[in-house]
Amino acid sequence: MGAIRTTCAYCGVGCGIAAEVSGGDDRGVVITGDREHPANHGRLCSKGTHLGETVGLEGRLLAPMIGDRDSSWDEALDLVATRMRECIAEHGPDSVALYLSGQLLTEDYYAANKLAKGFIGTGNVDTNSRLCMASAVAAYNRAFGEDVVPCTYEDLDATDLVLLVGSNTAWCHPVVWQRLEKTRERRGTKIVVIDPRRTETAEQADLHVPVAPDGDIALFNALLAEMSRRGLVDEEYLAAHVEEDAGFWDSLSVEPGIPESVFKKLCDLIAENPRMVTLFSQGANQSVCGTDKGNAITNFHLATGRINRIGAGPFSITGQPNAMGGREVGGLANMLACHLGFSAEERADVAMFWNAPNICAGPGLKAVDMFRAVHDGRIKFLWVMATNPAVSLPDSQFVREALSRCPTVVVSDII
Repeated sequence: MGAIRTTCAYCGVGCGIAAEVSGGDDRGVVITGDREHPANHGRLCSKGTHLGETVGLEGRLLAPMIGDRDSSWDEALDLVATRMRECIAEHGPDSVALYLSGQLLTEDYYAANKLAKGFIGTGNVDTNSRLCMASAVAAYNRAFGEDVVPCTYEDLDATDLVLLVGSNTAWCHPVVWQRLEKTRERRGTKIVVIDPRRTETAEQADLHVPVAPDGDIALFNALLAEMSRRGLVDEEYLAAHVEEDAGFWDSLSVEPGIPESVFKKLCDLIAENPRMVTLFSQGANQSVCGTDKGNAITNFHLATGRINRIGAGPFSITGQPNAMGGREVGGLANMLACHLGFSAEERADVAMFWNAPNICAGPGLKAVDMFRAVHDGRIKFLWVMATNPAVSLPDSQFVREALSRCPTVVVSDII
């Protein structure tokens, strides 16, 4: 049996791997990078390299469990279906909720979302991607009217300047960092890290901008004001593609919140390198003003025309392997499949395509509100897939208490 080409399941880079199963009884798997895969071209970080060590049986579920006992698949599935039917019959479809995960395959995400929104009739489908990517999703929707990332990895190979905002890329996305290092070696690309902390990534950057926590919006607005002062706003692009709010330019703060000498170095680098990508990640997203940060970054690229061009654009880099796949199939409470919303026309289109007899009436509860509804008894059937909300959600003690109160909790996981 030859190597099986598949994808690493850890972070959001999506590296291709080749997995070759050994012939013995030790369940051994040899992992190498897939040189033909466009995300990593054969490179792997330590997590991907040691994937073979995760396929052992220690701690792994080998059969369905009902409470503390093993059961057959038929018994377990019959119990799930019966409990779900009874819950819907007594309390209505909104008493059912599914909490999904960026660790799911796109096909699994799609099937779960279709079951809930199309056939059960509940909009209560959300995901742990809500914890990391919701700010970027909302920012892109504000800017473009759709959750769309206007960059690809190939842009990292062709750019002359990379701004890393709220991302310790060398640790959290090491294969992307290796790609940036090769681009720097090949074409002299400059790397700027905008982060309150002096991380390992900042240590290796050409410039570290020690912005104050949540100072990103002021910084990018000041950068945009300075580019306008220097005559580097792309008026032709703005006129053709962008709607401006009245008084937008007058409202921009000119106070960057960083030392003047550092601000000048940053402005000079930006002015000299119009082929620029801004990579922003969880340090920017996981904030009460995360959406505004995403929009400040995107506004800068729109106003300077550094978008929809090779080697340029605002690029949100996700933390999970399939947060984007889940968003594309509608795995969030505020969307249907294919980034569609809940207008009468969109609901009708999805219902027809799915042949769904009971399409949900509108958006459901988002992650935190979903577990509040579990806690107060509005949701009585909860199905959790490939994530552990008792650990990952805010206020974990509240979440544990909510789970203990729920009449039926179904968990799909491997351990």
